[in-house]
Amino acid sequence: MLEKLNEKSINTLVDAILSLKTKEECCNLLEDLCTISEIKAMAQRIEVAEMLDEKVVYSDIVRKTGASTATISRVNRALNYGAGGYRAVLDRLCPKEKPDGGEEK
Repeated sequence: MLEKLNEKSINTLVDAILSLKTKEECCNLLEDLCTISEIKAMAQRIEVAEMLDEKVVYSDIVRKTGASTATISRVNRALNYGAGGYRAVLDRLCPKEKPDGGEEK
């Protein structure tokens, strides 16, 4: 998949995202770059990934997020066998605590 993402324009997009310094700048770029539906779809996928990581069952994820089972399955596959993007985000946004009170890495 990385080969498909190695186009100059995609590299520029990645560099643009990495150049952002604040949440406001990120929101502004998303608003300029994507439709509201696209932003909501991406946000939904992150929410689904969080719930899958917490071992929530598909039926509860459908009910709570409105995501289709196809979307949930796709996110689950990416979470377990993908490039690690979801894992990196989840580990940074929702660090799990170790039984000794510390955080897992």
